[in-house]
Amino acid sequence: MNRIIALVVAVVIVLFIGSSMMFVVDERHAGVVTSHGGGSPTLVTPGLHFKLPPPFQALTLIDTRTLTLDEAGTDRFNTSDKNEVIVNTVIKYRVTDPLKLFESNEKNTQTAQDRLAALTRTALTSAFTKRSLTDVLGEQQAIASEAQKEIEQPVAAFGVELVDLQLTRIDFPPAVADSVYKRMIAARQQAAAEARAKGTADADALKASAERQQEAILADAYKEAQTIKGEGDGKAASIAADAYGVDPQFYQFYQSLEAYKKTFNAGDVMVVDPSSDFFRFMRSPNGAAPSGADATTPALAHKR
Repeated sequence: MNRIIALVVAVVIVLFIGSSMMFVVDERHAGVVTSHGGGSPTLVTPGLHFKLPPPFQALTLIDTRTLTLDEAGTDRFNTSDKNEVIVNTVIKYRVTDPLKLFESNEKNTQTAQDRLAALTRTALTSAFTKRSLTDVLGEQQAIASEAQKEIEQPVAAFGVELVDLQLTRIDFPPAVADSVYKRMIAARQQAAAEARAKGTADADALKASAERQQEAILADAYKEAQTIKGEGDGKAASIAADAYGVDPQFYQFYQSLEAYKKTFNAGDVMVVDPSSDFFRFMRSPNGAAPSGADATTPALAHKR
């Protein structure tokens, strides 16, 4: 019976030692094998591997995926105009050199996260202290990019690549939030008033310019119209003179008819002298002078 128990114990020990010597590293991790008593650690890639049982050798798995460090509401920074802001920072990083990470952080991978967070806070402190509150609220992406650029090289020194850094929220401490919001509202109202004043001035300038252009265009148009009218009157006079030269009697007859049209209106009652030269084409088709009694007897022009 004792021999059976001893055999079972031996088998268990052998299985335990065998399981501790065999290990699998998946695609999400890299393995670092260290030896008892010192010596250089060994990097193992994904797959099935063997090592000596503890305490002779130990295995540390390091996650090589893109990881997220969310510093939600834990950081406070002061702007150049002495306003305190609470900042939520999200950091995405990836371990690119597991062996360097393991060695540079004294075999403690958690220390790497702490160092990354500390470097980020230092870079953001520098970025915030160079900007006023107004600039901070309008330049979140610029601040994040500036901080990321500043810490990329230091984190690479311990085997980490900084993938992205974002400021997801910038808020104010409750004690000062109300006064800050009031100052922001006043600043926006002042900016709006200045914009309206500038718009009014620009509108007045445009209106004055348009009125000057209108006056100039009307003056040019009037001048051109008078020129065209003068040319037309000249041509009309020339045509009339030509017509008069061809048949003076007909021209006089036509002009008299035009004068009659302009002088008499429907329903007019007029007392006229029929011997007047004005009516010569009413007395005779050729406009001959009147003779005898017709030349001295007044006539009443009745309604037409």
